[in-house]
Amino acid sequence: VQLQASGGGLVQAGGSLRLTCATSGLTFSSYNMGWFRQAPGKEREFVAGITSSAISTYYADSVKGRFTISRDNAKDTVYLQMNSLKPDDTAVYLCAADRLRPPSPDYSDMDYWGKGTQVTVSS
Repeated sequence: VQLQASGGGLVQAGGSLRLTCATSGLTFSSYNMGWFRQAPGKEREFVAGITSSAISTYYADSVKGRFTISRDNAKDTVYLQMNSLKPDDTAVYLCAADRLRPPSPDYSDMDYWGKGTQVTVSS
């Protein structure tokens, strides 16, 4: 199983980025997907989650109204659209997959994790 995140970069505060997580080796449409982030010196934290059917989505309070998670089951890919970025959003962003539960602020014990993509927001 491989999860490959991309789309990170350097952006000014107020700007936007779209992260992509391409997957292989799993039945993507059967997996709940999510995005997490880890800033230097901080613990990893939940950002957004989406159920396998895309019926439900979940967001950390810090990104609600600014970030949108979506998925394309035909392309085995999950996305994270990030708008109105702030310097506090600076982190390595990782995607993850879980067969049984979508990630949420209360659940992060995912089955598979990908390598991250760096997002840096300058003030």
